[in-house]
Amino acid sequence: MYEDSIREEFTRQSASFGKAAVMISAETLGALVELVAADASARWLETACGTGLVSRALAGKVGSVTGVDLTQAMLEEAKRGAADEGIENAGFGVGDATALEFADASFSGAVTRLSLHHIPVPGRALAELARVVRPGGMVIVGDLVADKADGEGAVWREEIERLRDPSHWACQTPEQLRAMGSAAGLTLDHEQLISLDIDFDDWLARGSGGRAAAPLVDELLAQRPQGTESFRVAAGDRSRRLRQRYWLGRWRRPD
Repeated sequence: MYEDSIREEFTRQSASFGKAAVMISAETLGALVELVAADASARWLETACGTGLVSRALAGKVGSVTGVDLTQAMLEEAKRGAADEGIENAGFGVGDATALEFADASFSGAVTRLSLHHIPVPGRALAELARVVRPGGMVIVGDLVADKADGEGAVWREEIERLRDPSHWACQTPEQLRAMGSAAGLTLDHEQLISLDIDFDDWLARGSGGRAAAPLVDELLAQRPQGTESFRVAAGDRSRRLRQRYWLGRWRRPD
């Protein structure tokens, strides 16, 4: 089952995941938090919360945050981080992003970040976010995306991603993400496409398959199809750099 591969992968990554530069960057974290209005009465949900970085960042802006994740080791890191930071209005527990154990319209807003590319039929997770948010509430998604124009490059990119991390499923395009939100009955009111530039070898090593698969990944990198824009590896001053695209969208559930 894909859930088992997720638990295995992120149990392994639990200690390093929340410390990775890409996870705490202004591009992936700061930009998302800016989309949430300060409201001391608001109740927010984060699904596939991992180490709770988003939940902990939101805690100072809203009344309460609930984070759920499949991986217990990630949740322990989230609880430890909240305790260390003196955060008392964020709680964490086991939960499946595609089958949430919350009533309809339970939250003012809901968010998931860098999770949909691990989920088969990811529209299920977006539909669940829409279901548990009250009318007028917000749903925010941030995730790595493919480019519609990539063509065979999208298949090439997924091979590298899965060699590095067996829990990786597939990156969506912005067009696909918009369509998922629409299918869930949501109205898109904000989107942006952000370029990320990270240390490729650090990224590769953090995945459970990365070190062993490095020679094969290098072979694939040498075969990069022309015109592939959403996943590029280039030489930097001190290390190889991985350039990806991160889509950030905010929907509103109609009143």
